[in-house]
Amino acid sequence: MGRVLLIFRLVLADVRRHPTQAVVLLISITAATAMLGLGGSLHGATQTLYQKTRAATAGPDVVAFAPGTGRTAIKTLTSLEHVPGVLTHSGPYREYYTKLTAHGSTGAAVAQVADMTPGPVDRPLVTSGHWVRPGGVVVERGFATALGVHVGDHVTVAGRSLPVVGIAVTAAHAVYPWAPGIGPGGGPSDGGGLIWLNERDTRALESADTSVTSFIDLKLRDPDTALTWGHRNPAIASAIGDSWVNVRAWQLIAEQDSLMLKGSQPILVIGSWLLAFLAIAGVATLAAGRAAKQTRRVGLLKAVGATPGLIAAVLLTEYLALALLADALGLITARLVQPAIINPSASLITTATGPTGATIAVTTLVALGVAALTSLGPVVRALRTETVAALADTAHRPQHRAHLTRLSALLPTPLLLGLRLIARRPGRAVLHACNTAATLTTITGLLMIYAQPAKGYPGSSMANHLRDAQEHHVILAVTAALVALAAINTVTITWTTAQDARPTMAIARTLGATPGQITAGLSAAQLLPTLPGALAGIPLGIILCLPFSAANTNWPSAWSLLGAALAALPATAALTAVPARVAARRSVAHTLSAEAT
Repeated sequence: MGRVLLIFRLVLADVRRHPTQAVVLLISITAATAMLGLGGSLHGATQTLYQKTRAATAGPDVVAFAPGTGRTAIKTLTSLEHVPGVLTHSGPYREYYTKLTAHGSTGAAVAQVADMTPGPVDRPLVTSGHWVRPGGVVVERGFATALGVHVGDHVTVAGRSLPVVGIAVTAAHAVYPWAPGIGPGGGPSDGGGLIWLNERDTRALESADTSVTSFIDLKLRDPDTALTWGHRNPAIASAIGDSWVNVRAWQLIAEQDSLMLKGSQPILVIGSWLLAFLAIAGVATLAAGRAAKQTRRVGLLKAVGATPGLIAAVLLTEYLALALLADALGLITARLVQPAIINPSASLITTATGPTGATIAVTTLVALGVAALTSLGPVVRALRTETVAALADTAHRPQHRAHLTRLSALLPTPLLLGLRLIARRPGRAVLHACNTAATLTTITGLLMIYAQPAKGYPGSSMANHLRDAQEHHVILAVTAALVALAAINTVTITWTTAQDARPTMAIARTLGATPGQITAGLSAAQLLPTLPGALAGIPLGIILCLPFSAANTNWPSAWSLLGAALAALPATAALTAVPARVAARRSVAHTLSAEAT
């Protein structure tokens, strides 16, 4: 117990001495685990929501459609009630293909005839207002969200203004904008929303120009057999005969619903790995900046009799404990954000399912991996250092190369200072280049997604934009997180470099360098690796997008990609200006005297 308490007190004291580094570590790993947890939770999320909606609304196992309302169509649908395995049914009902206008927007819709009291199968759940009554319309929630419609508003259906008396959800139809199921005459659907009307109110839709489809909802004794319902099933074939009937199993409806998230999950998962990479780059820079102080601390612990195991436990516990805390914060964040992501159409009952055990395990491994990769190297080097050498903290003798000295003398002072800083810490320059490459990789993906034409349906502009808007919002959030973390890393690398180079910059000041040249030199040390990193990020982004791209994918213009890469230069210059300027204004006498003592 005394050993554990000692480790805890030493770790807590170190965190108090370096709170900024602890905060950067928390932010970096929290962002990565939150996005990874969110991406992992999307797998099967739509299926879960559909199952809950289906249970709450007595959703059908099979929906059978037949074009028209003729006697043959109705007889065919009715005959399906007697197929072996059918437990109960509702219908047949009619749905009319029409238009609905609200708040100046017009969208395609199917108006379904609804009973005042729903049947045993498909009992839509009213989430606002009440169920259908004469002279009023109930709007499916996804459609209502797209239109911006609420209970009490008026909408126009077939030239008639009707009040919205309720908002409801159902599992008998796919989410908006795939509610129609089939198109007029049994053809392909142009998409649209779903509304429910009383029998009397649908009479205004009965005209030669309005297409009608009949359908019946069926409940089976074994819902898992719904996929076997088709023309190849002898029992179904004998009931249907030569009539045209389209049968949709509940599994197919759920699969159709999941298409809304098809593009979001890879964006989140890839974004989380890029964030984890940025976290490694940022935390590795902090760990390297603390290497000298950490080595001296190890020397002090060895001098008072601490064993290597105790020292390793003290040094690693800080990083691992912060990583676990960041993992918990990331999972909590994913749990809070999940409802806004998993149900973009609002057509299903929204309940946050939370991350699964597998997702928690993956995010925990990533968090611990980031902490281990960034801390293990400095810890091992510190442990291998002899006690006397660690306490002495002697400087390394620089290597002088005459030909490089002659060449560097021809360079401007800021560029010379920047190159010398890169030469002293080449690994840090590589990390910054990778930091920039990861950011440009995501920006390239953003440009790729925005370069694609809107995919949708001719009958509804809202339907055209819904799925695209979901992917746009997700990639924007991922890009914003990556840019923010990359900015933190850039400031961290600049400040760490400035702290490490204080003696060098102070000597340069004594030899005539101005504070402005010192500032420019510190910025140059970050700008020089920025351009190759940015140029490398563009092809990396394209390569990552290729597996998810179709043959007819539109590619962003070369000028937009080049502009994004070049924009990294002024952004880096702006981020490095403040920490470089603060470091350059430090007193030369104070710096040299501190180093002398």
